[in-house]
Amino acid sequence: QVQLVESGGGLVQTGGSLNLSCAASGRRFSINAMGWYRQAPGKQRELVAIITSGGSTSYGDSVKGRFTISRDNAEKTVYLQMTSLKPEDTGVYCCHMEDVVGFGYWGQGTQVTVSS
Repeated sequence: QVQLVESGGGLVQTGGSLNLSCAASGRRFSINAMGWYRQAPGKQRELVAIITSGGSTSYGDSVKGRFTISRDNAEKTVYLQMTSLKPEDTGVYCCHMEDVVGFGYWGQGTQVTVSS
């Protein structure tokens, strides 16, 4: 059994910053890509950022230049640094990890609320 646990969400004012982290625990597995997704009320889930095992990153257009994804392979943890936050960044942020055979694991999510 693999569990992903996110932390670091909360309430912040427009222009503020938050740092999210997501750690994997449970049985051993080899991780390929790690990523963050978010879902706002009434909207579909969207990609925020992805980082490959080689360190290549990709971001959703709305967060480019403001968010930074990073990972610690030894700790099986993925991070998301969020700056210059906007009300439209509000949502539930979920981490995702994909193992080397393509199976994916999801965290339960952490709420991020940006007040105007």
